[in-house]
Amino acid sequence: MMSYWKPEIETMDPKDLRQMQSEKLVKLVKYVYDRSPFYKKRFDEFGIKPEDIKSIDDIGKLPFTVKQDLRDTYPNGMFCVKNTDVVRYHASSGTTGKPTVVGYTQNDLDAWAESLARGMTAIGLGQDDIIQVSYGYGLFTGGLGVHYGSEKIGATTLPAGSGNTERQITLMKDLDVTAICCTPSYFSYLIEAADHMGCSIKDETKLKIGIFGAEPWSESLRKRIEERSGIKAYDVFGTSELSGPLFIECEAQEGMHVWGDMFLFEILDAETNEPVPDGVVGELVVTTLIKEALPLIRYRVGDLASLDTSVCKCGRTHPRLMRLKGRSDDMVIVRGINVFPGQVEYVLVKFPEVSPHFMIVLDRDGELDSMTVQVELVDMASDKLDDYHKLKARLEHELKSILNLHAEVEFVAPGTIPRSEGKAKRVTDKRQF
Repeated sequence: MMSYWKPEIETMDPKDLRQMQSEKLVKLVKYVYDRSPFYKKRFDEFGIKPEDIKSIDDIGKLPFTVKQDLRDTYPNGMFCVKNTDVVRYHASSGTTGKPTVVGYTQNDLDAWAESLARGMTAIGLGQDDIIQVSYGYGLFTGGLGVHYGSEKIGATTLPAGSGNTERQITLMKDLDVTAICCTPSYFSYLIEAADHMGCSIKDETKLKIGIFGAEPWSESLRKRIEERSGIKAYDVFGTSELSGPLFIECEAQEGMHVWGDMFLFEILDAETNEPVPDGVVGELVVTTLIKEALPLIRYRVGDLASLDTSVCKCGRTHPRLMRLKGRSDDMVIVRGINVFPGQVEYVLVKFPEVSPHFMIVLDRDGELDSMTVQVELVDMASDKLDDYHKLKARLEHELKSILNLHAEVEFVAPGTIPRSEGKAKRVTDKRQF
């Protein structure tokens, strides 16, 4: 029997849902215009007044927002509430060392948990489950995001965090964990590590469900995970700017349900900015209909994806976001962390011993991502090996402080990195998803 968290919302008539979206969009536009100097200025520049927006049919009149807007207004120049109304901050790394800061009111946090409660219920989780959260906790949104969703549905939550793999496996087995939330690459590593410990996740644990996201993965990896572990593997989507993990597939595994009463999704042609039909891949643009602290209007997420607005097999009527197809910008995701080549460049230009030419090489170390930064030395002299070791250590330390993950530095001779007359190719991705 299909389970719903709020059936009256999840299965509402699409016409009623569209009307609800129109009403919320009209209210949102007035809200940000009255409360955010950033949005007032942006709307005025485009000649837009709140009264010009009468329904979601007018969404195309509104200007886009992008991640650079968050950086330009750091730390809270886009917020629509007073600091005393913000109950939590999250932050993600930025291209120049300053993080992108997102604030939440209590209502924002409640809505975030509500979104995940619907998704978790859609895959059969509930109060009888024990959910192991193996995403990182802290400024990263993954851990706390699914943590509060798990508590919302009344499940028992195990806040395992990332790392300490042997302990993760031991607790999974001893506490009868039934579901796990982490990156797909980390779960693949857990399967491998459990085998080395003489423990079969498939045969010796009660694990039945995995919620995997924060990095790209494929249908073939899903099948491999399910075959090796005996679980059902579900995709989850979110971004730090929107609210971390938000949307999960249902048991049909045919796209992630995006809740239209909370978010308005568009898929646009990246060249023309015009909407594309269902099933056609375009750039994902999201409007947050109910966020209070940091509403985002027509936010260009940067992901390439498609939507399916037909009624799902599960009976839910909200749109479904299909598996992501890539990025419209140069961001890559490594172990669940967003990495921009500009961050690496920001570090390298501080060191006169190296040139500004570099290459990021992504690969797999067993089941986990590895990242190497190939850097050209200005002067490669055989009598300076000790200096090079110290320089390598300094570079790796500085990169970790900016990227929030370890990157191996590999020195190469001057002229080794390919030059380009156009946009420089900064990333070589050897990973197989």
